[in-house]
Amino acid sequence: MPPPLTRRRFLGALAATALADRLRAQETPRGRAEHCIFLWLGGGFSQVDTFDPKRVGAPAERVAGSAYPSIATAVQGVRVTEYLPRVAALMDRLTVVRSVHHNVVDEHAAATLRVHTGRPTTGTVAYPSVGSVVAHERGALEPGVPAYVLIGYPNVSRGPGFLGPRAGYVYLTDTSAGPAGLTRPADVPPDRQATREYLLQQLRQPGAAMQGYDQAIAESLRLSGPQFLRAFRLEEEAGALRERYGGEFGQRCLLSRRLIERGVRFIEVSHNLNFLNGTGWDTHNEGHERQHLLIHELDVALAALIGDLEQRRLLERTLIVVATEFGRPSAFDARGGRSHQAAAFSMVLAGGGLRHRGAYGATDELCQRITERPVSIPDFHATIYASLGVDPARTLYDGPRPVPITDGGRAISALFA
Repeated sequence: MPPPLTRRRFLGALAATALADRLRAQETPRGRAEHCIFLWLGGGFSQVDTFDPKRVGAPAERVAGSAYPSIATAVQGVRVTEYLPRVAALMDRLTVVRSVHHNVVDEHAAATLRVHTGRPTTGTVAYPSVGSVVAHERGALEPGVPAYVLIGYPNVSRGPGFLGPRAGYVYLTDTSAGPAGLTRPADVPPDRQATREYLLQQLRQPGAAMQGYDQAIAESLRLSGPQFLRAFRLEEEAGALRERYGGEFGQRCLLSRRLIERGVRFIEVSHNLNFLNGTGWDTHNEGHERQHLLIHELDVALAALIGDLEQRRLLERTLIVVATEFGRPSAFDARGGRSHQAAAFSMVLAGGGLRHRGAYGATDELCQRITERPVSIPDFHATIYASLGVDPARTLYDGPRPVPITDGGRAISALFA
């Protein structure tokens, strides 16, 4: 039977907890990045066919292994697939974290939520996404721009959760037009808009729902100025540079660079339009046959973004993340594609003032299990936060309920100088 809880024992335990928190805060590395560009490869890109190549397999004979030969990179001993030659030449500017893992396998939506929020699905707490946490903690660098922009379709997994609409995103799907709803439609003249506002005032009642609506309206008015909207004029860029970025995904990456130049803190760029292989990164069955086209598109856009940021002296201040919901096994299914794998997969970090090493962590000969330096999703999030100067051990509040920013995550200290 445990001893009774006396006042002295309680105060001693409280002091020990406070000391542990202080020591952990001292151990947490702190980076100097000011922006994050989060490239989302929805569907689950295959690490064995991109950043963690293994022996070459044979889909037709269902012999496990990489689908393509590998090539050397700028970092000795680190190899990538032959369809990433541009990124290979820049390998000293990035780190492939080859030992990421979680336990969600068969459901894309649940795995996407896990990677964006760092938490399992729950019915009691609406956890904020990594973009919303950064927006909440750091805000925009300049007035007149949002802290968080999503270039892609809106989704609850990218949302602010209990942090509320002020930590939410502005989204767009057209890189040339900018977000919808920030300007008054042409067929609504000022007097008609004034009448609408008057009627709305008559209906307005105090409450959280109305408060959220008012915040959204105020935010749209704040962002309707020329400083933010001019970012979407990609025609201002030199033709040669636009060509260097490539197609639609590349143009989204170019737009993300223009947005951080105007002070946006966090941008997610979704690779979810105009998939060249018909299925995107969800390469079951026939989708695998043209997967190399997607890898080439990623190679072109990512290398152009790294080079462009470096030339403008923005790379050290901008963390680039390449993320996905899970990876793929090295074994081929009956129709030559790959299934899902969450026990061992890769994500990428570039720039951001980190001490890059080409690769971190390792998997076995067929990428079935992690053999060195496992990195959980909370650890990966903690690394992002720490690089942006956000304490991953900090506590947020869902009403009176304390919620740590990460679920016990620890930043990868080897990546910090």
